[in-house]
Amino acid sequence: MPTLFEKIAAGEIPADIVYQDDLCLCFRDIAPQAPIHLLLVPRKPIPRIGEATADDQLLLGHLMTRIGIIAQQQGIAENGFRVVINHGRDAGEAVPHLHLHLLAGRALTWPPG
Repeated sequence: MPTLFEKIAAGEIPADIVYQDDLCLCFRDIAPQAPIHLLLVPRKPIPRIGEATADDQLLLGHLMTRIGIIAQQQGIAENGFRVVINHGRDAGEAVPHLHLHLLAGRALTWPPG
């Protein structure tokens, strides 16, 4: 059964998409935890970061480099942003499809959560 993110990538569920290419898409989170809260999702369904394999290395690198490009496009790179990847229920994972949270627009405290 396709995940929520696969359905968004397929255009079956609407989303406010801010970036997309052949390997990934980035859209606004519907329950934002910061003024800017984007989700960067690979089109390939990898359940979670700890289940990525050596075959996923190029895709993972692509996601990490896209974060910087998206931050520049959104005008948040200069003031700073945070990238979060959750793995499993205790970490706050809600959708079993690898995704990167891009948070910005306010001072983010440490430690998180």
